[in-house]
Amino acid sequence: MDLKKRIQLKADEYYGEVLSIRRHLHMYPERSFGEVATSSFIRSLLDKWDIPYRYPFVETGLVAEIAGNDPEGPVIALRTDMDALPIEEQTRLEFSSRNKGTMHACGHDIHMASLLGAIMVLREMKDLFRGRILCIFQPGEEKLPGGAKLMMEEGIFDQVRPDMIIAQHVLPEMDTGTVGFRPGPYMASSDEIYITVKGQGGHGALPEKINDPVLMASHMLITLQQEINRKAPKGTPTVLSFGKVVANGAVNVIPDEVTLEGTFRTMNETWRKEAHQLIARVTRGIADSMGGEAVLEVRHGYPVLKNDPELTARSRALAIDLLGLEHVVDMDIRMTAEDFGWFSHAYPSMLYRLGVKTANTNDILPLHTSRFRADESALKTGMTMLAWLAVNVLK
Repeated sequence: MDLKKRIQLKADEYYGEVLSIRRHLHMYPERSFGEVATSSFIRSLLDKWDIPYRYPFVETGLVAEIAGNDPEGPVIALRTDMDALPIEEQTRLEFSSRNKGTMHACGHDIHMASLLGAIMVLREMKDLFRGRILCIFQPGEEKLPGGAKLMMEEGIFDQVRPDMIIAQHVLPEMDTGTVGFRPGPYMASSDEIYITVKGQGGHGALPEKINDPVLMASHMLITLQQEINRKAPKGTPTVLSFGKVVANGAVNVIPDEVTLEGTFRTMNETWRKEAHQLIARVTRGIADSMGGEAVLEVRHGYPVLKNDPELTARSRALAIDLLGLEHVVDMDIRMTAEDFGWFSHAYPSMLYRLGVKTANTNDILPLHTSRFRADESALKTGMTMLAWLAVNVLK
């Protein structure tokens, strides 16, 4: 029996168990850096399957290992995230979240279940590959500074250094059974911008006696957009957006202080640093010119996620072999961010997309919403792809 058929049959055999695992994880989501029960559940499965692992990293994270017929060969790492979001689930599924105000609205339960399913398959394939497969269960993908960065700082690869790292992420706009790839920069960097504008408030009817921070903040919002758009390098995707503006006065009361909160995203690390300096110059320049003060805080978030071109091309070819050309899509860039970007700046890495939309429907339920739902049959594609890529890339 050839390798592809063997992996597919094992995925079929374990699908029911993987489905049960996913539903358990979906019912008991935990927020970033608090994945205590999630981690315990995963470790209990690894113990049952006699899979060795190292724990803890960043309190809840772990790294499992499957050794092939020659442990001294190459090393590949497969990574999943574990955390959920602060969202109240509205799907009405039988296995909806039991943890109020917390939901796996970004598909991390699908990611974990797929990797656990791949582990079940790979543990029976040890005779077919040389080297080692590391399976990373990572906390805190949704919260700065990101669990990937913290796990590396704690030395997850001090004992065994991977030659490459692969991750998958669900995509609700893509049909189940389909996967997507893009070489090079794929997802944006993401930084949080906090600006406090200070002036002198007072009665709205007496503008001559006040130093209006609301007016200063308004100038900043417009000028920052203009300057960022003008100064961005040609062809470099860039987004500056402010989603929170607080001027806590009244209809006739100008406050002493206004706060602006937003994000800056781009696909160019050099321009990213220059933009931070530009934001500082604009905010402080406007405040100074209008007699006020601006306090800027830039919380440096995830870097640009870079898919290694060679690893991506190789993985795409393997996906075509497994699923057929009609089920492999070339992706466009995304201005969303992923802390897998930290791995991609340290090791040859690749994140691909896993379709979770029920075929022949137009009902797309976006990520990070209370109604997000995934076609669970995508689990079979997810676990099969991870196992197939791991074994073949190690060759």
